[in-house]
Amino acid sequence: MRKITLVIIGFVLFTTAASAQKQVLDKIVATVGGNIILKSDLDLQYSLYLSNGNPPNEDIKCTLLQSILSQKLLNHQAQIDSIEVKNDDVDNEIDRRMRRSIQQAGGEANLEKFLNKSLVQYKDEIRGEIKEGMLAERMRAKITEKINITPQEIKKFFDAIPKDSLPTFNKEVEVGQIVIDPKLSKEEKEDSRKKAQDLLERFKNGEDFATLAKLYSHDLASAREGGDLGFGDRTGYVKEFSAWAFKLKAGETSPVFESDFGFHFLQVIERRGENVHARHILIMPKITEASVKRAQTKADSIYKVIMDSKGKGEYFASAANVFSDDKETKYSGGMLLNPDNVEVRTTFIPTNRLDPQVALVIDTMKVGAISKAQLYTDPNTGKASYRVYYLKSVTDAHKANLEQDYPKIKAMANSNKMNRVMSEWFEKKRKENYIKIDKQYQQCPQLQGWSTVTASIK
Repeated sequence: MRKITLVIIGFVLFTTAASAQKQVLDKIVATVGGNIILKSDLDLQYSLYLSNGNPPNEDIKCTLLQSILSQKLLNHQAQIDSIEVKNDDVDNEIDRRMRRSIQQAGGEANLEKFLNKSLVQYKDEIRGEIKEGMLAERMRAKITEKINITPQEIKKFFDAIPKDSLPTFNKEVEVGQIVIDPKLSKEEKEDSRKKAQDLLERFKNGEDFATLAKLYSHDLASAREGGDLGFGDRTGYVKEFSAWAFKLKAGETSPVFESDFGFHFLQVIERRGENVHARHILIMPKITEASVKRAQTKADSIYKVIMDSKGKGEYFASAANVFSDDKETKYSGGMLLNPDNVEVRTTFIPTNRLDPQVALVIDTMKVGAISKAQLYTDPNTGKASYRVYYLKSVTDAHKANLEQDYPKIKAMANSNKMNRVMSEWFEKKRKENYIKIDKQYQQCPQLQGWSTVTASIK
């Protein structure tokens, strides 16, 4: 039941209409320009709302219909403005979502059983809805692309918040890290390279690629699909993988090559412009005790050099840039970024959002302190590394203020401005376009002012 729930939640973005046969008998609940909204569209959204564990509430259909109307209006304007979504982009998005759903369901067979149809059939059914959603997002991006927020607007936004309504921010910290991963010698990796080479030879000698991937590949997500990665562009792969994937022709297979993940070989299935459909087999070398010990020794020596320096904080940033194996933080002085604040990246992280292993160490440190090398185990992969931490600052829980919380308030003000611009756009476009709403929903508070036709739909 847990897996089925996860699949359903994953399909909230997979909105799809009923079959063509049922649509003939469907009731039209609204019309936007030349686009119609069927009762089945609304019913499906309501079913997905319930599947997320929400209690039955017929009134929520008003909000759901408003959301569908908004997307249709954005799509209508996108057509007028000649905004397009390439078929390859739609294919990539469908493949991305399908891979996630297949993984959540525990395999293709489980997903097909849940859907009661083949994945090929389902992909064909959802294609139109996926494309509409992508068009709507591109239209929204075009409307808001020139929006920027000035310091004066940020202050005005903050001053307009009633003092008793100011948000309270949790305790936050700024934490830096230097990550030292175990490095295997050529000799330590040789067995894995030989295993990958042996699998490649078995494939060349006639064994089935998909079967080999399912039995031996260490990329578990793709192994369940016979090594199939779906379509992807150059940005979706490490450079060594991209180099072969975009060099080979359809049907060709690469030699064994090495990346940060281990030893691979891949086969190109299809090429579409700047996108490639490939499958691969990955063999990951096992980390040895000796390599872990070498990582500890290196991390200990880095810690000692930092502690012997005069400006520990400043030297920590330089050391992170030179020595850290974490590509996401090494070029920002090792500083971790708040995972929840995407629009305005900030180094202030609520303590309840810290990795538990990091929080355990930080809790014992004072501001400005550097930790000794700590063993860290990745909760997803089980991979071990040694890390040296730097506690740059601690901000206690407090009411929002501009001095301490400027990045967060800027993000709030920017979001508020974007919502206001979108509301003004919808207000204008509702008046310019033909919009008709069934009498059953004309009294919805959220839909007041939407309809440009007073007569009810029969």
